[in-house]
Amino acid sequence: MKTFAIATLGCKVNTFESESYIESLISAGFQQVDFKDPADIYVINTCSVTNTAASKSRQRIHQAIRQNEQALICVVGCYVQTNQNELSDIDRIDLLIGAKHKSKLVEYILEGQSNADISSLRDLTFEALPLKHYSNQTRAFLKIQDGCDQFCSYCIIPYARGNERSAISDDLVEMAKSLVASGHKEIVLSGIHIGRYGKDDRHDLSYLLKRLVDEVDGLLRIRLSSIEITEITPQLLDVMASSSKIVHHLHIPLQAGCDSVLNRMKRPYTCDQYFNRISEIRELFNHISISTDIIVGFPGESEEEFLMTMAFAEKCRFSFIHVFPYSLRANTDAARLVGHLDSDTKKTRAQQLMAKSSMLKSHYEYQFVNKEVTVLFESYHQGMAIGHTGEYILVHVASEESLNNQCHRVWITHHKQGRNYGVLVKKEVES
Repeated sequence: MKTFAIATLGCKVNTFESESYIESLISAGFQQVDFKDPADIYVINTCSVTNTAASKSRQRIHQAIRQNEQALICVVGCYVQTNQNELSDIDRIDLLIGAKHKSKLVEYILEGQSNADISSLRDLTFEALPLKHYSNQTRAFLKIQDGCDQFCSYCIIPYARGNERSAISDDLVEMAKSLVASGHKEIVLSGIHIGRYGKDDRHDLSYLLKRLVDEVDGLLRIRLSSIEITEITPQLLDVMASSSKIVHHLHIPLQAGCDSVLNRMKRPYTCDQYFNRISEIRELFNHISISTDIIVGFPGESEEEFLMTMAFAEKCRFSFIHVFPYSLRANTDAARLVGHLDSDTKKTRAQQLMAKSSMLKSHYEYQFVNKEVTVLFESYHQGMAIGHTGEYILVHVASEESLNNQCHRVWITHHKQGRNYGVLVKKEVES
């Protein structure tokens, strides 16, 4: 039996796509092995959103080539679409697939095809990838949308993934049913710009959420991966309020807490608009977790502008922050701006904001001490069952046995050194 190994870089959408490749390859009769082991086929699912991601993509390609000079090397995804000329110069790569025809990967492998399939990004339609089971038994990602038309000045994604397009809601409901039937209790709706779901049809994200709530029996949790502040509609909030299945956690990218930087980034809101909207959300959902992404060291960012971002992050009371030092991406508008900062300055600012994030995270999680929460357990280590609440708070509970893929009521007893501890107070929550 021929073997394959897969390496996945980047976002949750890539993770979903890789899971589909794995399932399809196994169905075709191949056996999966670890990427560190010799394999007959290597698939590298690449990312190009930052220089670090692009570098890691190249490293995985060369690692595969070193491990088996006779292997079929398949490179897929964003880095292929944005750096096709560079990759075409590597003789040992057998197959390149960019933003289109990902669904044909296994077909190409079975045919022994060796060429580049890098299509134009104009007028792409949503390309469905089948998936019935996820390697993480508890939580499964479901790709509902692809592409982005926003063209923020720093972002390579529109050039890597093309125009916005959405999956058909009927297909998503059926896929969600299959995932739940396979044992998954939580589904995370993922995409490049999920708030724009359905823009190429007549349905929107609130419609899809309501269908998943009403039609997928046995699904305990629905989570949104990330959504823009301008796309959190009253209809979406109404659906969230109507069902306990939709968790009270919204990851809402900010990118900068300073209007002048937001303007250079070509973000479609001001700090006041952002703050007023999250304040409205908090009035509707008590103790909701609102997390975010912030880029530090954007071209021209002064010390004053950075301090404004630090202060605004504290004002917003985020539950946690994903911090990204600005990464120059060729052909973006930001690459042509003046005032690019040195790496040491970006690193220092990233460290300062990460420290702020740790403080905000602890402050948010302390609110749940001496309160009852619902935890979906995902792992078991050294006598501790570990899982997340709907607010994405990680909780540790002493247990004599694994509680993996079970949902329990837990009383949070204390928060210590960035960890939350609790005890079981009820039997498993019924679906």
